[in-house]
Amino acid sequence: MVPKDLRYTKDHEWVRLEDGKARVGITDHAQKSLGDIVYVELPPLGRSVKKGERAATVESVKAVGEVFAPLSGKVVEVNPAVTASPDLINKDPYGQGWLFVLEIADSQEIETLLTPEAYEGLLKGGG
Repeated sequence: MVPKDLRYTKDHEWVRLEDGKARVGITDHAQKSLGDIVYVELPPLGRSVKKGERAATVESVKAVGEVFAPLSGKVVEVNPAVTASPDLINKDPYGQGWLFVLEIADSQEIETLLTPEAYEGLLKGGG
């Protein structure tokens, strides 16, 4: 089930837009593909990232997944709960399993994100 209130990337990150900020996590599809997540490396607070740049790392028992910045901006918040309990990403990828919040540098980039319908299409196509 793809939540309808979010935007997505082809790399399986989700974005919740909140007053000029973007809360970022990985999708249910991504966490299922990775399996049991055992470690999360979050970006440092204050770090500026460019759209498409590696921002975080999520490691599972079977793979390492890179999380790319879905938008350019500055990291203004990280989720310490997922560092302490990485399995939150498996249990609640769209809620408590969020990773970081960006202060959006260029709101035009939002238009490059996938709509829920487009993301569902990507999943159906085997993406």
